[in-house]
Amino acid sequence: MNRKYIRRTSAFPALLLLLTAILLCGCADKSAASGAGAVAGDAAAPASGENAGENPAAAGPKIVATIFPEYDWTREILGDLAEESRPELLIDNGVDPHSFQPGVEDLAKIADCDLLIYVGGTSDAWVEKALAQTPREGRQVLRLMDLLGDRVREEETVEGMEPEDHEHEAHGEGDAHGEGGEDAETPEYDEHVWLSLKNAVLCCEAIGNKLAEMDPAHAENYRKNTESYKEKLQGLDKQYTETVSRSSNPVLLFGDRFPFRYLTEDYGILYYAAFPGCSAETEASFETVTFLAGKADELHLKYVLTIDGVNHRLAETIVENTADRSQQVLSLNSMQSVSRDDIQSGTGYLSVMEQNLEVLKKALDVQD
Repeated sequence: MNRKYIRRTSAFPALLLLLTAILLCGCADKSAASGAGAVAGDAAAPASGENAGENPAAAGPKIVATIFPEYDWTREILGDLAEESRPELLIDNGVDPHSFQPGVEDLAKIADCDLLIYVGGTSDAWVEKALAQTPREGRQVLRLMDLLGDRVREEETVEGMEPEDHEHEAHGEGDAHGEGGEDAETPEYDEHVWLSLKNAVLCCEAIGNKLAEMDPAHAENYRKNTESYKEKLQGLDKQYTETVSRSSNPVLLFGDRFPFRYLTEDYGILYYAAFPGCSAETEASFETVTFLAGKADELHLKYVLTIDGVNHRLAETIVENTADRSQQVLSLNSMQSVSRDDIQSGTGYLSVMEQNLEVLKKALDVQD
């Protein structure tokens, strides 16, 4: 598969040497852990008020989440205790997780945390290295793709999708291709598991159980918060099911990457797209553009979709190649570019998925 991720392995030895020096000098305490590269829980939560920048010693578990959905789920489950535990988000400010490279402060946070929550896909190869090279007694880890088990799907290439280059780039020693970088035929899994509300329920159950195990004094709070949040997730899941059931033509066409396989599979939606979810490509071939434009005409689709971001040129090109060029471009939010400002203005996992439902209603021509 042609993921073309930014090479990370060469930077790790130097980063880890620097991290070791920082830890030995006593700079990896709580104040260092709240550097500008991550969002601290209180800084993002309105309940923290004037103490957002003070970063007092946390009374609860020190929690680090790599991406926004995990971070927001954790805040919901912590509830009022979020102010004490101060969960931190590593990948923020709209940085694409597929190209994220950890800095020294990021590695220090992982070395110092009590609980690390991460997805565990190919984009998280750096996490595996960081955990191995920053051992800490008692540190707990939740890898979402492990706990989801057989709900995790292999990446797929559907009809009309841009053919992928199977000449993998070398990822260095100890990567998914095996020691020495041999190109083994190993399956590659779709890591965008958070875009399924059903997966979100399972992930929140696991986070709630882990927090209750780590912090028995507040176990009942975590359980109540988890159950309350699960009810909201399951309620929204039912709304998605009802919406799709009312569509006479449940088909989506993406002029972009397609990270929504889990969502479409949950509700029986057919899709066409230019690239798989983790592709780094942005330029589609003439054949891909004409195929997608032809499908839009054939299926009488009124909309061409993109994911969150500012570059919608490919979707616009597809529209320009349809018969009447009347399709509108809509965006579904994959939560891969949530910024610090978004969080501080109140953006949450549920609010994004509610907005996505409204976009889906329009794309599937479902009337309220």
